[in-house]
Amino acid sequence: MSLGRGLGALIPPKTIQKITEETLAETGERVLEIPLEQIEANPDQPRKNFPHQEMEGLINSLREYGIIQPLILTSIGWGKYQIVAGERRFRAAKFLEFKTVPAIVRSVKDSEKFEISLLENIQRQDLNPMERARAYKRLTDEFNLTQEDIARKLGKARTSVANTLRLLTLAEPIQRAIEEEQITEGHAKALLSTEDQEKQKILLKRVLGLNLTVRETEKIVGGKRVRKTVELDSMLLENERELAKILDAKIKIIKKKKGGKIVIETFSQEDLEAIIQKLFKC
Repeated sequence: MSLGRGLGALIPPKTIQKITEETLAETGERVLEIPLEQIEANPDQPRKNFPHQEMEGLINSLREYGIIQPLILTSIGWGKYQIVAGERRFRAAKFLEFKTVPAIVRSVKDSEKFEISLLENIQRQDLNPMERARAYKRLTDEFNLTQEDIARKLGKARTSVANTLRLLTLAEPIQRAIEEEQITEGHAKALLSTEDQEKQKILLKRVLGLNLTVRETEKIVGGKRVRKTVELDSMLLENERELAKILDAKIKIIKKKKGGKIVIETFSQEDLEAIIQKLFKC
């Protein structure tokens, strides 16, 4: 099992190596040097995205110290191996063009492979909430594990597992917003308070448009109004003044996280019709 990001930085490589050697002495396992070309990723790996910027620390560590902790592989026949644990180390080694990597080869069942991959990623906090939810669902659907079983294996509360699984009931745009880190899991849990997916989509637009906090999201889901001041930069203020001169009306430009909107305020039907005519002429 690989170390967490913070822990790996705190424990010296020689200490990690000593711990690994002691563990191998107890299990009787051997570390082999396996050519990278004989190793393939696990297609059931719960984590799908490995942004390069997140890998930089590991790449720099491998460049300086090499791979201290062996990968865990399982044989899939004909001199080929599949990763059980250590895909980040494998990807970093490929980037550095290593010829071989140290590995322990174990006989592992499909269910055990998935569980180990899941455990490794969750303990490193590498999975985003939606990846974690889908991984939990696979454990329940394919391996017949109950929420209690998953919670026990992961050292979590059953309610935590249940709440994560509930994310899969959210409208698709919200699930996508979670994956793209546009909103947090806290925002998503607030939106779960309403089961109406169309209402969820409307609320999501408000959350993104006004850049609402989790607390503010909880308020609007509960039917309360939230006043949010959106700061305008000097360019937008100038544009606002210029449009007001051209249209002879009160103009408000509202800047959003992505895009924005222009509000034209009128005080009579005649004013509205006059502005429409001016816009047609532009």
